[in-house]
Amino acid sequence: AVAGPDVLAGALPLLQRIALTRETRAALTKNKELLTAIRERIVALEPQAEAEEVRLERFRPRTLITIIASAFAAYFLVYYLTQINLNTITSAKWGWTGVAFVAAMMSYVAAALMLRGFVPERLPLGRTVLVQFAGSFVKLVAPAAVSGVAINTRYLQKRGIPPGQAVASVGASQLIGLASHITLLLLFAYITGSSAATSFTPSRTLVFILLAVAVAVLFIVSVPRLRRMISVRLRALFSGVIPRLLDVLQTPRKVIEGCAGTLLLTIFFVACLDASVRAFGGSLDFAAVAIVFLAGNAIGSAAPTPGGLGAVEASLSVGLTLSGLPGEVATSAVLLFRLLTFWLPVLPGWASFTYLQRHEAL
Repeated sequence: AVAGPDVLAGALPLLQRIALTRETRAALTKNKELLTAIRERIVALEPQAEAEEVRLERFRPRTLITIIASAFAAYFLVYYLTQINLNTITSAKWGWTGVAFVAAMMSYVAAALMLRGFVPERLPLGRTVLVQFAGSFVKLVAPAAVSGVAINTRYLQKRGIPPGQAVASVGASQLIGLASHITLLLLFAYITGSSAATSFTPSRTLVFILLAVAVAVLFIVSVPRLRRMISVRLRALFSGVIPRLLDVLQTPRKVIEGCAGTLLLTIFFVACLDASVRAFGGSLDFAAVAIVFLAGNAIGSAAPTPGGLGAVEASLSVGLTLSGLPGEVATSAVLLFRLLTFWLPVLPGWASFTYLQRHEAL
């Protein structure tokens, strides 16, 4: 009586539950046929009315989280870039900088191979690589040890893998990655120690790393709250891992793919750090650089800051300095390394995260 048939006909495509207030939606649950009856009445008043609905979406929590994460990413990126001395970056040798960039990008392919190797189900390589890029964006709002596990588990669930098996697959990859990390650390420590002296005297870097790890372990063990938190997370992460590993072992190709991805992931990161050192005229044994990276990565994973911010930079700089690099070269190399492996992937990571969400892959 007030609006008239024409106005009602124009509102017909928008006459949906999602467009109504919470109170009205609650009232409609008592009379589920009312909305349909109203549409039919409008069509009867105006037979030429467009009856096809317009797609409406509410502002979902996932959208809010994405916006908050994007804001944090923009803030951290702008702050970090303001701290960079452009003269330091431009003084780098571009040939070695290119090598470091390629190694940093290839690490995402290696991470995808690592995940695929511990999932018996088939995963497309391209989309799995995009998930690893998306994880680089999530690192800005979550600790490094948590973000990768969370986003890979979510990805597997969206692929139709049951939650328990998804968690077990990611846990299996993390377990093998941890074993590989420790093995490589001991191997490179042995190499640097044996090359330093015929008596196999460990290098100063190894001594520093072992002391740092010992202090960190003692601190965690001595604090009951931290000890309980670590034990609960480990139990939740690795429960069901053994049966999942047995499923993977039945396919040799999967075993090779997972182990190769795990090894290549470390090699590409070490190669990136080594090329970053050489980009500023420094030179260290590859084994020494590997020890510094492996130790710094472990400290960064244990740090509660997003992506190990602060902890990784400090540990890598100190490690390279103790290995014999001048302080300025070590700092510049770490700055370039973190720029290529942490900050530069933020934009493609955000694009990948948005793309995967839009296609219901995350």
